Amino acid sequence: MPLPDIQVKRIDHVTLVVKNLETSHKFYVDILGMDEVQRPGFQFAGSWFQAGTTQIHLILEHDESGPAKSFVPEECSISRTHHFAFEVDNAMQAAEKMQELGIEVVAGPKQRPDGPTQMYIFDPDRNLVELYSYS
Repeated sequence: MPLPDIQVKRIDHVTLVVKNLETSHKFYVDILGMDEVQRPGFQFAGSWFQAGTTQIHLILEHDESGPAKSFVPEECSISRTHHFAFEVDNAMQAAEKMQELGIEVVAGPKQRPDGPTQMYIFDPDRNLVELYSYS
């Protein structure tokens, strides 16, 4: 089978619409340990963060952005609905830290069939975030 003309190399960034930049900044920087990076001079408010080779782009909710809150139906299995995942050093320790900080661990920690440990939390706008590790 011939290769397609387009070959994706990596995910560059994930963009999230948020209600409060300060609250989301605290979550992504103070809790998840990301670094804030310079953002171009867009005509709307936002923040950018670096997570390894991937960036998280936050856009403050406005008339043209769509709503900030992600919808996860109650009947959904958390690990099988819309989410994005970050590798961490130790998912078990991350789960303990979330509990110490009063952040609900909504699923896990549990072993994935191929080995890693995974757990799930919501960010301030209820975007589902998976944290996983190979240890």
